[in-house]
Amino acid sequence: MKKISVILSVLSLAALAADAAPIKIISRQLPVSGVAIDRQAGRFCLAMDLNTGELPVSKDREYVITPVLVSASGADSVEFEPVMVSGRNLYYRHLREDDLDGIAMYRAGRDNTLSYSQSVVQAPWMDNSTLRIRSVMKGCCSSVVREFYDPIARVRRPVYEPRFSYIRPVADSVKEFELHGSAFINFPVNRTELYPDYMTNPTELRRITGTIDSVKGDADITITSIFIKGFASPEGPYSNNVRLAKGRTATLKGYVEKLYSFAPDFIKTDFLPEDWPGLKAYVEKSSLRNRDGILALIGSDMEPDAKDAAIKKKYPDEYAFLLASVYPSLRHSDYVISYNVRSYTSLEEILRVLRTAPQKLSKEEFFRAAQSMQPGSDEFNEVFETAVRMYPDDEVCNLNAANTAMGRGDYPAAARYLDKAGDSPEVTYARGILAALQKDWTAAEGYFSQAARLKVADAPEALRQVKDMIKYADGRVEYITEE
Repeated sequence: MKKISVILSVLSLAALAADAAPIKIISRQLPVSGVAIDRQAGRFCLAMDLNTGELPVSKDREYVITPVLVSASGADSVEFEPVMVSGRNLYYRHLREDDLDGIAMYRAGRDNTLSYSQSVVQAPWMDNSTLRIRSVMKGCCSSVVREFYDPIARVRRPVYEPRFSYIRPVADSVKEFELHGSAFINFPVNRTELYPDYMTNPTELRRITGTIDSVKGDADITITSIFIKGFASPEGPYSNNVRLAKGRTATLKGYVEKLYSFAPDFIKTDFLPEDWPGLKAYVEKSSLRNRDGILALIGSDMEPDAKDAAIKKKYPDEYAFLLASVYPSLRHSDYVISYNVRSYTSLEEILRVLRTAPQKLSKEEFFRAAQSMQPGSDEFNEVFETAVRMYPDDEVCNLNAANTAMGRGDYPAAARYLDKAGDSPEVTYARGILAALQKDWTAAEGYFSQAARLKVADAPEALRQVKDMIKYADGRVEYITEE
């Protein structure tokens, strides 16, 4: 069968039928031409010409002709108003007996072309359906002689069906991880000795040892280095703060080395005599009365001691608040535990670690776990969501998480992930999907066109679908006639 696509504009049904290409549709029994299908004001509209002059109707025969729309699944159907084409004897009998019950009747041999125009209430299933013509030949006494049920046209309402493209991360030759933390160790005023039981030190020291213990006892993990950086607050002479920051950092290093028997050079250290960056970060977020003036002094080229003195002199109230409430938090020790995790070779092992310690998986191992699951399922989505939590700044993890977010309809989350996914061709394609799902067809067309030029495999089909959606965005339907 030859298939011909016809595109209709939203016009009046009569004008629509007049403007349509003259396609003659040959059914097995009843010739039909000039088919026009449209949706207007909540109704499914049908117009066509029934070429009844070619029906073999004798004087004692008649045809009852009924257009029927049937859903793609066959579960739903609706009948349009029927028409009757009667031979001479039956035609006059119906006129005498007035028994047509509202059915339009025409006399065979005289009305050779009937212009048919009817509509029914629109239903969603009609967007994908088949139009058929039921032609029932009857004899006298309305006995059924023969029945024909001919397909005339297939109705298709274009839909956008996203096809997500998940990217496999590059496998790491070595799985390197880091744990970051900060402890606020208390030292006696102007001293560098460390007393483990002094003030809140038991809790603060457990921050460091707890982080180390969380990885040291795991047979899959090898600690490769420990780094500690000590900070002092800006009050007091800068030279003394150099002594305190350096000495206190060395003392903390020695404490940790003794607990774990690390080699003397295993723990690396650094120090910052005065944590001006930390003070600036606090003031920037604050609502201090003279916030901008204080920030100007912090960012100035003055020597540290002069800078601290200037803030104290010019803004005494604010300085008193900072000294009491903020400076103590600037005396801290930041630490980084670097470690390697062995690679997992079997899927069974990867899935076990996924359930018990997902932080030990590489990006590629997360991907392998997802491949074993049904795409779009809750567990499939959770794998990529967990991966992006473990690797929040990785572009591939953010792209894959954006796909899962779009799949479950969380478009704001998808947009946030895509903002961190970079600008690869696959990300351009994903941005097209997000635009299409939000029915921004113009933006989607632009993204998919660009992705197609960049050779993304699924982009041409996505572009075709979106162009269809643009054509029919005003409620039109496409129909394909069968000849």
